[in-house]
Amino acid sequence: MSNLTHVDASGSANMVDVNSKAETVRVATAEAFIYMSQATIDEVLAHQNKKGDVLTTAKIAGIMAAKKCSDLIPLCHPLMLSQVDVDIEVQAEQLRLRVTSLCKLSGKTGVEMEALTAVSVAALTLFDMCKASDPNMRIEGMRVLSKSGGKTGDWQHPNT
Repeated sequence: MSNLTHVDASGSANMVDVNSKAETVRVATAEAFIYMSQATIDEVLAHQNKKGDVLTTAKIAGIMAAKKCSDLIPLCHPLMLSQVDVDIEVQAEQLRLRVTSLCKLSGKTGVEMEALTAVSVAALTLFDMCKASDPNMRIEGMRVLSKSGGKTGDWQHPNT
C-alpha cells in the first residue's frame, strides 16, 4: 500500500505531508454548465426570481465554497487562498449558464479541488434558486480547465 498517497503503511487513510514540497504560485480554473428553459434565463436576467439576485448569490456561494473545500472533501488540505473568482456567463442560445472559477494561492499543494467546489456549489445555488421556475434544469460538464504551478507544472484540458 505504500504507493498510495492517501493511505499509510498500515492501510489507514491519512492526509499527505506536503512539508517537503516547494512553495509555488498555484492556479486552477474549472467550469460547469446549468441548462434551463428560456423563460427561466429571462427571469434571471430581468432580476425577477422570487428568491432574489440569482447571479450574485451564486457567485458568493461559489467563493464561500472554495474557502470551505477542506471541510467538505476528506483529506484535502486547508488552504490560504489568495484569490477566488466565480463568473457566470449566460449562453442563451444553448439554453444554459456557464459557471467558471479561478482559484489561486502561493503554497505547497494545488487548488483544483477548490476550483471544482466553487463551480459545483455555484451551479447548485443556481438550481436551488430557480427550481420553482424550472424543475427540469440539469447540471453538466463539471471539469478542471487548467492548472499551473507545482512539480507537474502547467496543464490545460485538451478540449478547451
